[in-house]
Amino acid sequence: MSKRYTAEFKRDAVELVRSSGRTPTEVARELGVSAEGLRNWVNQAKIDRGEGPAGALTSDEREELRRIRKENADLRKANEILVKAAAFVCPERKGATGVGR
Repeated sequence: MSKRYTAEFKRDAVELVRSSGRTPTEVARELGVSAEGLRNWVNQAKIDRGEGPAGALTSDEREELRRIRKENADLRKANEILVKAAAFVCPERKGATGVGR
């Protein structure tokens, strides 16, 4: 099971890697965190600073994408409920979406 670390802890861990000149594996061992996790934090920090590969998403863009995907899923569920409710209220239109009418 993975642990959740605060944004401040992650920021400090990344800064420790950057300022110390040590590898993420060495710093991770000292902090008691996963080396792979710390490497991911370091790479994401580079992307957020504009130093990552072309097309890589910043943390803000990732969060916006996550929010939009959740909103899309919620809207799809609401639409499905409305379609079922319309079929219940107006059985003669069962299966009709109303598009183009």
